[in-house]
Amino acid sequence: MHGYGGKVIRVNLTEKTIEKKDLDPVLAREWLGGRGFIARVLYDELPKGANPLGPENRLIIAAGPLSGTFWPSAAKIVFGTKSPLTGGYGDSNLGGFLMAELKYAGYDMLILEGASKNPLYLFIDDDTVELRDARSYWGKGALELEREMKGELGESFQIATIGPAGENLVRYANINHEYGRQAGRCGMGAVMGSKGLKAIAVHGTGGILLYDPEGLVRITKEALNHITSQPYFKRFRLYGTTDITDWCQGMGVLPTKNFAYGDYEKEEKLAPEPMREKILVRDKACFGCPLNCANYTHSKKYGTFIDGPEYETIGMLGSNLLLDDIEDVQYLNYLCDDYGMDTIAAGGTVAFAMECSERGILKEKDLEGIDLRFGNVEAIKQALKKIAYQEGIGRRMAEGSKSMAKRLGGKSEAFAMHVKGLEFSAYECRGAPAMLLSFMTSDIGAQHTRSWAIVQDMDMGRDNIEGRAKLVKELQTLRPLMEMFGVCRFPWLEVKLSFDEYVKAFNAVTGFGYSKEKLFGISEKVYSLTRAFWAREVEDFGRKYDLPPGRVYEPMASGPAKGMHLTEEKVNRLLDEYYELRGWNQNGIPTEEKLRELGLDNVAEDLKRAG
Repeated sequence: MHGYGGKVIRVNLTEKTIEKKDLDPVLAREWLGGRGFIARVLYDELPKGANPLGPENRLIIAAGPLSGTFWPSAAKIVFGTKSPLTGGYGDSNLGGFLMAELKYAGYDMLILEGASKNPLYLFIDDDTVELRDARSYWGKGALELEREMKGELGESFQIATIGPAGENLVRYANINHEYGRQAGRCGMGAVMGSKGLKAIAVHGTGGILLYDPEGLVRITKEALNHITSQPYFKRFRLYGTTDITDWCQGMGVLPTKNFAYGDYEKEEKLAPEPMREKILVRDKACFGCPLNCANYTHSKKYGTFIDGPEYETIGMLGSNLLLDDIEDVQYLNYLCDDYGMDTIAAGGTVAFAMECSERGILKEKDLEGIDLRFGNVEAIKQALKKIAYQEGIGRRMAEGSKSMAKRLGGKSEAFAMHVKGLEFSAYECRGAPAMLLSFMTSDIGAQHTRSWAIVQDMDMGRDNIEGRAKLVKELQTLRPLMEMFGVCRFPWLEVKLSFDEYVKAFNAVTGFGYSKEKLFGISEKVYSLTRAFWAREVEDFGRKYDLPPGRVYEPMASGPAKGMHLTEEKVNRLLDEYYELRGWNQNGIPTEEKLRELGLDNVAEDLKRAG
């Protein structure tokens, strides 16, 4: 098929078997790729009630039809599973070079099932696909191991690894690639670790068959001309996502002291210019990206090299923990990357634990000598190590802030900053109702990439909620298509490359001839399917899982957003309007009528039988 590698690999880690099959053309036409493939396959194959860390769970890795082509920033691959952090649907996208290499080897999707008693890694070199012994790799850091494996296999191999956090089943462990690209959210690394799989190494020498190569060349040239001529192009290329740090401070949405505040008095020390001056080595790009927004950095203080920190890490491991030295933040970023865990969830959970300590909910004996107070970087280093190795207080923290709050009680659930068990990304939302609704209704939990609506929040008036549900639904329909196509959203988001151009590129690659409306319909189908997955897997799932923590109802005490807050009445109005637009009932469950309209008849029958 045009645009696709054409093959799917299924690996059973228990039986040590590898099976190759042709990609189903119907799956490609109806679900496109990436997270569309994952949502469909996961729903169909996973036994209801499967243990996320059990052998019956699947870890699915899927590229998209644009992945590995010369369309700008066609650099995304998606990892998906039943999340061990939330218990519901989870996925996380990864940039770098892995997706291109997988497509060049001829594969669109890997389905990993079962669990090995002994550590293994998956070796893919074109037609050669093998499970190899990884006992000598077990226990090594994710960054350390990637360097070692590239030395052994060659630089042409693209490698994804887990660290000790994945091995030890930390519920927000991630998967690392290219020394700083992560499938960061929802615990992908824990599922990989539960299967005894330490790494995936891929090398491919084939190509991708295009439906209209000349047309794609023309469209791509036009897109590149647009991208490079935009006023923001040079600045975003220089600073990447760190450029938003100052803006968030100015708007009062920079998470500070476990989201108690939205501005930080020492933010200027974490701002993009000082970061670039103090620790930058060089700029860095993912496959085929003209924006090269990544920053490769070196801390002289610690001697560490990493890709980052990006904005989310600066927010969650910087201002949210009251740190003001960018080298400290860079080192914590390095620790998280090498241990193999999500900087957002780790930062959110550590901040939650710090507030619990400050309030006396966590006692001195609980902390085993760690002086876990805001601003204490040495204590944060100790905490991250204990989390990665599931030692002492780290065992509680390794479960995430939702589970930790349930265990601790003491009204701590009000300031455990998560939705559905996934920690907030780095945006304080009391003056940003659309962004809050984005967090509330994201199908993986409080993740910003599903619907980054915060700029529109500022434009629409921060004290009202009108039009927010419609905005969020529209963004949640468009943005996930990027993760089905296999492309980065930044050219569309940051330099305003029209989505119409993506539609043209998709059709030039595949020959499907789809309209924008047809693609939006597929995206809506995926969103309702992942929602149905939650309803099937979580017994009491519904509206209450979409509700935010109690902190959002407290007026902001200071800064540009002073006095701003949401009310329970406004939050429920937002949900009412959103559910209606989605065609879900007022408990947030897709209706039988809507599911059948979307062609999900089997899903409608499943939910009907379940009541």
